[in-house]
Amino acid sequence: MTAETAPEPAVSALDLRQDVALLTAALMDINSVSGNETQLADAVEAALLEIPQLSVVRDGDAIIARTELGRSERVILAGHLDTVPLPLTEGSRGTVPSSWESGVAGEGILYGRGATDMKGGVAVQLALAAGMFDGGAQPKRDVTFVFYDHEEVEAVKSGLGRLVRNHGDLLQGDFAILLEPTDGTVEGGCNGTSRFEASTAGEAAHSARAWMGSNAIHAAAPILARLAAYEPRTINVDGLDYRESLNAVKINGGTAGNVIPDRCVVEINYRFAPDKTPDQAEAHVRELLEGFDVVRTDAAAGARPGLQHPAAASFVAAVGAEPKPKYGWTDVARFSEMGIPAVNFGPGDALLAHKDNEHVHADAIRKCLAALQSWLAA
Repeated sequence: MTAETAPEPAVSALDLRQDVALLTAALMDINSVSGNETQLADAVEAALLEIPQLSVVRDGDAIIARTELGRSERVILAGHLDTVPLPLTEGSRGTVPSSWESGVAGEGILYGRGATDMKGGVAVQLALAAGMFDGGAQPKRDVTFVFYDHEEVEAVKSGLGRLVRNHGDLLQGDFAILLEPTDGTVEGGCNGTSRFEASTAGEAAHSARAWMGSNAIHAAAPILARLAAYEPRTINVDGLDYRESLNAVKINGGTAGNVIPDRCVVEINYRFAPDKTPDQAEAHVRELLEGFDVVRTDAAAGARPGLQHPAAASFVAAVGAEPKPKYGWTDVARFSEMGIPAVNFGPGDALLAHKDNEHVHADAIRKCLAALQSWLAA
């Protein structure tokens, strides 16, 4: 059989009405490392098309599914389909396919790539979509479900960014929930992030006659000293305390073991509170490193928590736990940029994301689903 006549791979059938923990395992069993999301996107699209009350739009490997009930309030539930690459460590449990620690499907701890980041959250979205009209029920809010590709790679490839550009009208809403792992606690907004290169210049020379040159690596010592002495700030934004960090994350300089280096570059990452813009964050770094050549190489704005919005406040009250700030950057920032208040809320411990033993407890996924079901019906 030639490549031209080979059949297309079969779309994996997803049972959206099975236990949500088992649905999580089924999602994890479809390898969806960034750039390889098509099979999972096909399965998600096929399952959503079986729900007649949803209008479904696909763009590449991203999918939007919407209710059209004419409600006065619209909520967006969003999650990414992709994962980071599989572990290289032999015998790792954080891989594909998934596995249950107990040996009994649906009981206890579920291991595998995407367990926390974020197939549990995606499973909750799908279970909500499938069950919200059960028994003739009519949700009190309109809901937009968003599933997108390429979150775990550079921002230019982001499937959510592509949806904003191509279908921004379908992403409008009053409040957004990103089902990233938060251990079942609402995490409002997120810090912004920016990257810089601080450079020093010297003069190359033979290392046996170092006095004939000027060492650019030595000249970078004050940059490192200022960063080491820097005391990160904690800034209260709309009632949540965002802890900042400013660190050297990489250093590069020199050409050979017998050459005095004529250039050194210190790469710096600044995680800044959402009270400031990327330009204001850059100004802060330039002030700290005054006298050095500083270039901003990347930046993404943070997101204010927006917990004062009525929908956000009612959701926090429904969850019950005290909301926390999100220190890392997430796609809530994209919704915030569109003027939509957004929070992170999902099953699993974010500290386990991307680890070789990535895992989530089945009951954490069920609890997340129950909280959202209760709130959406209220």
